[in-house]
This record gives sequence, structure tokens and C-alpha cells, in this order.
Amino acid sequence: MTTRALAWTPPPATDVQALPAGKWWDAVRAAPLVGERALQLLGDENGAVIQDKHGTLYWLVEVGSAASWQLRQVRVLTELADECTYLGVPPSSWTTPPGTHWRVPLSVDHYLTDAWKLWGALAEADRVEYGRAPEGRQLCHHCGLPTDEPIPIEVENGGSGSGNGSAVGKTTYACPTHAPLHSKHSRSRGLTSAAVAKHEGQRG
Repeated sequence: MTTRALAWTPPPATDVQALPAGKWWDAVRAAPLVGERALQLLGDENGAVIQDKHGTLYWLVEVGSAASWQLRQVRVLTELADECTYLGVPPSSWTTPPGTHWRVPLSVDHYLTDAWKLWGALAEADRVEYGRAPEGRQLCHHCGLPTDEPIPIEVENGGSGSGNGSAVGKTTYACPTHAPLHSKHSRSRGLTSAAVAKHEGQRG
């Protein structure tokens, strides 16, 4: 009986080590809120996934397969023309928190995630958590600077609309750097559904 070997394993180490993206794999990094939902959506389709001490998730994907992605709270770590990008990779045996560990352990059946399936899961997670992205740049509520990745942090009720329910009013945004200052629990309970309703032209 032939035993399948792992296509890649981290070099022997006793701690997290910085390994270059773009050599064996690229990595797709997602903030905790979006990443957790995408992880659930993918289910058994997940390849190996690393989680750092802050809850950020990293999927390993084929080199070059995700270079042109543009999703809020998502970054692609790959080799650039003029610099190297590194990912903190834990030893294969580190599969439980605390600290950086393999959220989905590296194995023969879980290595590279299909990039387009991952994109679909992250895009759906982005839509559900943040609503459809508004057109154009928005100002960050904290730093006052324009951002191409506006994250809704508060939705005000716009008063009574036509028919039943209330219309969605003003949406306040933050840039990716300052959005984590607003935890999921501190946001309005109706933020996600209200944001989706606003940007999809529906009533909240």
C-alpha cells in the first residue's frame, strides 16, 4: 500500500518562523470577522489554515492564483518585484491556541485551498458582514482620511420609510486600521442587516 506524502512541510523548528510567500505558496490573510465566516462557508473545502494570536486567518493557496483580489479586510501575501513578503508559520505540531497555530492542520488532504472557492467564500463573508461596498472613497470616522476599503461601524435609523419598517439612514465608516476599534459586540445589532439592506436597495 502506497502512503501519500505531504507536498510541503515547514522546516523543523521550535517556534514560529518567517517563511517567504511566493516560493511554495501564497497566503491569503483575512481579518477575524470575515475570516471566521469564510472558514465556516468553506467547510471541508478548506486547505491548511494558520491563525495568529490576534485571530487573523491565513489560507495557503497556489502561487499567483490570488494576486489581483480586492476585498475588504483581505490581503494577499506573495512575492513582489522589489521585496519579499513573509508569513509567520508555526511548527506542524502546533494545532491549538494560544498563540499562532494551525487552525486547520496541514495534512495530505489539507494543504492548498482552491483560490476561487476561497474568493467566493470571502466575497460572501464580506457582503454579509459589511454589506455591498459603497461607490467611491469614504472618510474614516477616526482618522478623517479617505479609504478605499470602508468598513461600516454604525448605521443610524433613517426614520419611517414607505411601507412597513424603517429606512436605513446614515452609515459611518472606518478604515481597515481603525475598524477593529469597534468590536462586533459594540456595534448595533442591526448593523449587518441594515448595511446590506442599504447597499442593496432594500428596506431594513
